[in-house]
Amino acid sequence: MDERADPEDGPLLFAHRGFAGEHPENTVAAVEAAAGVGGADWVEIDAVPTADGDPVVFHDALLSGRGGPPGAPDDRGLTDATGAVWETDTATVTAAEVLDSGETVPLLSDLLDTIPPRVGVNVELKNPGREPSSLRPDEALAPDALAAQRAVWRPFVERVLKTAEGCENDLLVSSFHEAALAATRERSEIAVAPLFSESIEDALEIADRYDAAAVHPPIDAVRGSPFFDRSRFGDVDVVDAAHDAGCAVNAWTVETWYQADRLAAAGVDGVIADYSTVGIR
Repeated sequence: MDERADPEDGPLLFAHRGFAGEHPENTVAAVEAAAGVGGADWVEIDAVPTADGDPVVFHDALLSGRGGPPGAPDDRGLTDATGAVWETDTATVTAAEVLDSGETVPLLSDLLDTIPPRVGVNVELKNPGREPSSLRPDEALAPDALAAQRAVWRPFVERVLKTAEGCENDLLVSSFHEAALAATRERSEIAVAPLFSESIEDALEIADRYDAAAVHPPIDAVRGSPFFDRSRFGDVDVVDAAHDAGCAVNAWTVETWYQADRLAAAGVDGVIADYSTVGIR
């Protein structure tokens, strides 16, 4: 990927899950619209394995609901199927209807085939097929822990990379999990980017370890914007630090024109947005 956007053009526009605020997230219809009339420079999608090991495009651990108590805001039924994705066979997962839209959960291979080569693809590695509590997100790992976690991620990462072979799009692999990026780097020189929600320092260390093309901070980690939360992120300027290291900064998740505008003013290179109408170009 181009590591830095041209300031005169404004930040690059990443369609988060295919502009999840406008379309049934992570579906063929969503990415087709995002890459077409939505005007996205990049489409961001999530990848997880089924019980058969096939990479599918889906965000959550569970096919229906997000693990909250009944009636909680995050307990919506994302599909009409149930169960953990990695414990469910491919046929059942890919038949599951997303948000009553008529769209179903796609195989990663099928989704990649629908994205025109001019649009970049950011594949976020969400889960290698394990209970989330057994994974180690948002931290730079010590060598022994990294080796153990990398072994967990390796089979799924290899399937994802094999699926992406021959893809003509610019590709970027991102993850909250250092081991996912480490397993990617074992097999490929594809561009990588650490996502983080907690430690800027750990994210920058991970970026340095794997010669990352970018870092992906939450918008409240961007110093110089009105969203910056010093109580969580201290005084580190992630934009300056990442740029000094040769990394782009793509901030998530942007919902409004105002957020996009202020993040652009703070120097980010890309906005990972739920809506095509953020109006930054």
